[in-house]
Amino acid sequence: MPIRHLKRTALAVALVLTPLSALAGDIQVEGAYARASSAMAKSGAAFMTLHNSGSADDRLIDARSDIAQRVELHTHIDAGNGVMQMRQDEDGFPLPAGGDAKLARGGDHVMFMGLNRPMNQGDMITVTLVFEKSGEMTVEIPVDLNRKPDAAMGMGHGKMGNGNMQHGKMSD
Repeated sequence: MPIRHLKRTALAVALVLTPLSALAGDIQVEGAYARASSAMAKSGAAFMTLHNSGSADDRLIDARSDIAQRVELHTHIDAGNGVMQMRQDEDGFPLPAGGDAKLARGGDHVMFMGLNRPMNQGDMITVTLVFEKSGEMTVEIPVDLNRKPDAAMGMGHGKMGNGNMQHGKMSD
């Protein structure tokens, strides 16, 4: 067998034997937490910083969890007149090579809609993050109902009037 065929075979075997968790090896999750506004809330959210230590851009394109009937990637946009709208971002969140994507209150976040159980202080929820190039990464995220919004974002859910929040689907 020629050497080039041996190299291809060795590469194929290495790829098959590589554990699935290594598919997101260049992506790190930092400071993750989840919350709902109250024990009776029908929705909740998760926030975190995603760091891409790889040399290629990537994108968070989906998230899954058994905590809710639906899990979506959401963002906030200024609809004008001081009204912020929370909308699903079907394109996902860019994660530049060597850079970060901050998922924070008042900005991009993972939204849990139709909670299957309450999100109680100290609970852990399992969330699978799906990246365009790096594949899937399953993380355990603590519920922290006491954490204050990140001041660096300049705006958090706690600072928005609920009467000015509109939910809807992002359109082109």
